[in-house]
Amino acid sequence: MNLSQPEHSKKNLVIISGPTAVGKTSVAVKIAQHFHTEIISADSRQLYREIKIGTAVPSDDELAAVKHHMIGTLSIHDSYNAYRFETDVIKLLNNLFLHKKTVIMAGGSGLYIDAVCNGIDVIPDPDPELRIQLNRAFDEKGITPLRNQLKLLDPEYYASADIANHKRIIRALEVCISTGKPYSACLKKNKAPRDFHVIKIGLNRTRNELNSRINERVDMMISKGLLEEAKQLYSYKTLNSLNTVGYRELFRYCNGQYSFDEAIEKIKTNTRRYAKKQITWFMRDKNIKWFHPDDTAGILEFINSKMHMGKE
Repeated sequence: MNLSQPEHSKKNLVIISGPTAVGKTSVAVKIAQHFHTEIISADSRQLYREIKIGTAVPSDDELAAVKHHMIGTLSIHDSYNAYRFETDVIKLLNNLFLHKKTVIMAGGSGLYIDAVCNGIDVIPDPDPELRIQLNRAFDEKGITPLRNQLKLLDPEYYASADIANHKRIIRALEVCISTGKPYSACLKKNKAPRDFHVIKIGLNRTRNELNSRINERVDMMISKGLLEEAKQLYSYKTLNSLNTVGYRELFRYCNGQYSFDEAIEKIKTNTRRYAKKQITWFMRDKNIKWFHPDDTAGILEFINSKMHMGKE
């Protein structure tokens, strides 16, 4: 089997996707080293510099081995979305492709990856009064009525949304109500023109293997100081950037809702649920070729074959 880099003139974006804790970073570093290229993170939380431990940013060794982009570029106080990510990454790719034929993008944020590969429409700015109204409804009646309303107005988005995240539910409802169209209609049905070839790799493991890795990762985060990181950010707990697994549960420990052991178990349970949702999201894309993370040779062989074919 010849795993040497093929001669090709087409620019290639290799996507390494899959659920949290599956091992995307390690594989991406190996693939990037093989092609002598750089990595773009497609993780919507690794963008924020204040939450390094809870978002499992690449290790110092991994960052030193290969240059990474889109990590720690924002503050938790910054507003960001998939449309801005698309804009920033396309600009970054234009620069990288000046001296690289192949670039790696690795992460588990499906909407962000879709935005780069296919494009995303500009989502309307929120109506402040409507947002106040929806937030009041959440405070008074909880998330269930909002979920039901979204399921009625936009069943397509509801099927893939993080329905535990009330801010995303509210954002989708704002668009549905203010525009009269489903939020999912903002996502382009026709692919935006791209001057690069996309090669999609998905990584997965057996359920027991993945669950074990998730549990080990949470324990490692705790040992590295996740609780201390969360305590430092507690006063900002209402920010959307901190409405994520790991921080939500520890904030509830800080205010007495959970014991410490309960908080850790909740983090593990909610991370497993998130991983399952990620797998469901990526399984929709029939262009993704799935591999076990240990099969580096198979992954490289597939990438090279796709480069030769010149089509997705």
